[in-house]
Amino acid sequence: MPKNSFSFLENISQQDKLLFVNTLSWAENARDKYVTRFTCFLDERQQKLCKQVLASEKLDNYCFRGGYEGAQRQVMCLLSPCDSAETIEFPIKCVNFSYRKADELSHRDFLGALMSLKIQRYCVGDIVVGQGSTNVFVLDSVAQLVADEVTKIGRVGVRAELFCDDSITVQVRTQEINGTVASLRADSILSLALHISREKASALIKNKGISIDHITTFKTDSLISEHQTFSVTGCGKFVLECINGVSKKDRIHVTLCKFI
Repeated sequence: MPKNSFSFLENISQQDKLLFVNTLSWAENARDKYVTRFTCFLDERQQKLCKQVLASEKLDNYCFRGGYEGAQRQVMCLLSPCDSAETIEFPIKCVNFSYRKADELSHRDFLGALMSLKIQRYCVGDIVVGQGSTNVFVLDSVAQLVADEVTKIGRVGVRAELFCDDSITVQVRTQEINGTVASLRADSILSLALHISREKASALIKNKGISIDHITTFKTDSLISEHQTFSVTGCGKFVLECINGVSKKDRIHVTLCKFI
């Protein structure tokens, strides 16, 4: 049984620690006892932390899948030596919902319908909404229940089938923000992103924390690197798209993108 206290990780909960203990135990059993195990769906933060925990024990017998290329929520497989990441079958099913194109349904609408069936959030992966067709990725243990029981999303009648509509693509919309900052500190970057003073940005970080590449910190002097994402609860999600040089007054020109 792993004895790691995970002291090298910041701001983790008891629930996080339980996940990491199980992950290490499963990884060791997969390696030593040839027992392949799968987690439930993990968000991007959990995926990154699990990778750090496994790396701390020099374990690399794992892979992730979410049901389609580029999925955000993914299941981790702890691979035994006789398994291959390319051929292992993950316990993920796609439930496709079809409905009239005139009916506009959101991610929240679909998630609410699943939660009303008492399905736990960790059983649900990405929800990819299209026009008249939406793919919902779930653990195979609940897939048939979803397909059989969900006939309406809100007031909209839907038809559910166990297949994936490959014509649906993930649409990412962003708004560009250009400006200069005194440094790449979190409070300085957040100040530009939210168009607020550095003092107010600093207070937000101290009170709510800032997630940088899915890891939360309350340190205002944490640095944000090019291409890293960052967010504060209730304030939106951003990415430091690029650093464009330094002005004559030693201020840094940056381009941010806000996800909308």
